[in-house]
Amino acid sequence: MHSVDPQVQPSHGEGYNHNDTHQKPRISIKRRPRGPFNPQVHASHDEAYNLMGTNPQQPRILVERQPQNTPLTTHQISPTSHDENYSLNDTNARLGERWPSEGAYGRRGWMSGSDRFSSTFDLVEQMYYLYVRVVKAKDLPPSTITSSCDPYVEVKLGNYKGRTKHFDRKLNPEWNQVFAFSKDRIQSSVLEVFVKDKAMMGRDEYIGRVVFDLNEVPTRVPPDSPLAPQWYRLEDWREEGKVRGDIMLAVWMGTQADEAFSDAWHSDAATVYGEGVFNIRSKVYMSPKLWYLRVNVIEAQDVIPGDRNRLPEVFVKAQVGCQLLTTKICPTRTTTPFWNEDLIFVACEPFEEQLTITVEDRVHPSKDEVLGKIILPMNLFEKRLDQRPVHSRWFSLEKFGFGMLEGDRRNEHKFSSRIHMRVCLEGGYHVLDESTLYSSDQRPTARQLWKQPIGILEVGILGAQGLLPMKMRDGRGSTDAYCVAKYGQKWVRTRTLLDTFSPKWNEQYTWEVYDPCTVITLGVFDNCHLGGEKATGRDSRIGKVRIRLSTLEANRTYTNSHPLLVLHPHGVKKMGELQLAVRFTALSLANIVHIYGQPLLPKIHYLHPFTVNQIDNLRYQAMNIVAERLGRAEPPLRKEVVEYMLDVDSHMWSMRRSKANFFRIMSLFSGMIKMGKWFSDVCLWKNHVTSILVHILFLILIWYPELILPTVFLYMFLIGLWNYRFRPRHPPQMDPKLSWAEAVLPDELDEEFDTFPTSRSQDVVRMRYDRLRTVAGRIQTVVGDIATQGERFQSLLSWRDPRATSLFVVFSFCAAVTLYATPFRVVALVTGLYFLRHPRFRSKMPSVPSNFFKRLPARTDSLL
Repeated sequence: MHSVDPQVQPSHGEGYNHNDTHQKPRISIKRRPRGPFNPQVHASHDEAYNLMGTNPQQPRILVERQPQNTPLTTHQISPTSHDENYSLNDTNARLGERWPSEGAYGRRGWMSGSDRFSSTFDLVEQMYYLYVRVVKAKDLPPSTITSSCDPYVEVKLGNYKGRTKHFDRKLNPEWNQVFAFSKDRIQSSVLEVFVKDKAMMGRDEYIGRVVFDLNEVPTRVPPDSPLAPQWYRLEDWREEGKVRGDIMLAVWMGTQADEAFSDAWHSDAATVYGEGVFNIRSKVYMSPKLWYLRVNVIEAQDVIPGDRNRLPEVFVKAQVGCQLLTTKICPTRTTTPFWNEDLIFVACEPFEEQLTITVEDRVHPSKDEVLGKIILPMNLFEKRLDQRPVHSRWFSLEKFGFGMLEGDRRNEHKFSSRIHMRVCLEGGYHVLDESTLYSSDQRPTARQLWKQPIGILEVGILGAQGLLPMKMRDGRGSTDAYCVAKYGQKWVRTRTLLDTFSPKWNEQYTWEVYDPCTVITLGVFDNCHLGGEKATGRDSRIGKVRIRLSTLEANRTYTNSHPLLVLHPHGVKKMGELQLAVRFTALSLANIVHIYGQPLLPKIHYLHPFTVNQIDNLRYQAMNIVAERLGRAEPPLRKEVVEYMLDVDSHMWSMRRSKANFFRIMSLFSGMIKMGKWFSDVCLWKNHVTSILVHILFLILIWYPELILPTVFLYMFLIGLWNYRFRPRHPPQMDPKLSWAEAVLPDELDEEFDTFPTSRSQDVVRMRYDRLRTVAGRIQTVVGDIATQGERFQSLLSWRDPRATSLFVVFSFCAAVTLYATPFRVVALVTGLYFLRHPRFRSKMPSVPSNFFKRLPARTDSLL
């Protein structure tokens, strides 16, 4: 690949017209609400706050002074405005737009109205480009001064100029480069292609040129074959006729569906130069193929310590790249230790790392002595696709340092320690490299175990609107946005659109779907690697959108504008909106229905599961490997982008997430609590009509008990049909209220953005620790109360309280005799009528069973 040195002289009125950021100091006054979430539960809102260790916040006024001459950026965020629109909006995108009937270029007919545009890009708005392919030149005349030629090509359309690289002393150069000019910015009817000499740079002279009338340019749209380039005779710069030399060119009008679109030089990015040219192009990336490497360390023989007068305390250390795991120390001191432990690593194709096995002796708590070492390549191990046993092997260990000796000297050491291991690459597992809550792929590593896809996911990334300035450029805010989408093993990256807050990408991508219960993730970022910024800059995150495929109706196109929300140390902020067109096409309804009855992960995950700690550690290692491999692509998908898309920090502690999860549980049980309250009202006869109807229904079910289960399922069927009218019409979006992002306290946000380990001062850490102790103390009390009730139930027959157990045993015997002699319908009828009795027959005092249960002993007396 070669570099491009573009020049641009945009005409007056072109480009993005930014608003003036020179403003007077302003004061913004925001009111913080009492709480963003109020589930209808039995517990009051204040009680819920008290359980979480916080008090209900009183309404307070937040006053912020905006600095003078400073635009509002993502690093200066005002408190969240609750008037901001976080909802999902419909867009009126003209998807799959065809060529206008009067021709694509006004009425001068680049394409006649009879020719129609056909393309698979039906989820994006069509964007038209003038493509110029510069292939090569031949027989160029040498310079009269240098007797040679350093040629390059300059393509000029109006005020836009694009240049190829130059070749030193070459009369038959080959460039094979494509230039793309956006139709919306064309202000000329003539295209000029100049062949120049490097010695002429800065002057109006050129070797020769070719001029094209845009009215005569043909149209080419896939699936048509590429337009064949032609030889053109160069015209003299003095316009005196033809000169020596020819250039091979192809000029056509097309859309973003053209194969040359992704690698072309774009007039929209004419100000980018150097390596930045490659960092703004759209690309498709594939995640590396990941394997689990299982190392079963069985035993070792003839392990001789350095000190022959003591028996060694031996353990094994295994390393693959940056991953390091150790076995336990052998419980018996011996020269033939035995472990039989599994060590699990993440390996990546192509296998660049090696497995290093080291046998060490724990001489001192702070000192380990190496007894033997061996380095094994990955291609030495077999790949297991099922549960079949793997053959174990003995490997000879080399004394530390012997590996550096020559072969003949190594042969002098006849005595060698050995280690017995069973090593294999597990192909039946799915290597988790993303959060399990937002998994986009659940297939095993081995392709032989993959099933046929059940659908096709098509996503049209239309554009974004209302983006905020992310950096300063020439004294004003600017944003150079691009979008990244990840589903399965396929990552896509759109091109970067420069200096605009409303970029229009209109790029369409397709994925195969193997499981509908997966999530596609799309993130928007600000490009900080355009050639002028520092190489150490990080691409700033603008926002992220997740769409679960199971929430989409099959064969329906969703065109929505998704809010881009980002949580900053100052609060949640809407950074703009991402406009998408999404369509999930089902290939087989029967296969989709069958998938819903299958386990989420491959079966070996359930037959030989990993521990929770192993899963977390392996996921973290897999994320690092994916980020490292994608960062080596060209252009690289940078580490901060990959980590944000994979939710690397989703497992970190957050008081905000804890509150959100707590209120999710409260909301989950709110329906049951409402049902209990309704039943209590029925028993108290607060509504006589309802209570009478419940009595009638109860008597019917007692008389015909076989109707109970059919009635329950019929009721759920009717509820489902009724709710169909109110079914969601859009995919779910980020909810700041559910996330507790609007009512979070500043210190809690600061704690969430703290590093691990902490980088805050000792006083701040002490305060947060005390707060955590308070919350944990309240949770501890609730858990203790639950344990107490369970222990009281256990003590019914434990004779811990002999009188209580005696009473319960006698009661159980009497109840058994009574129930044996009484028909079940009579028992159910009497029990039901007792609970539904009128308040006139009720007492406000606690019932006898309740009093008896509360008097039972628990193990709280044995606690310190």
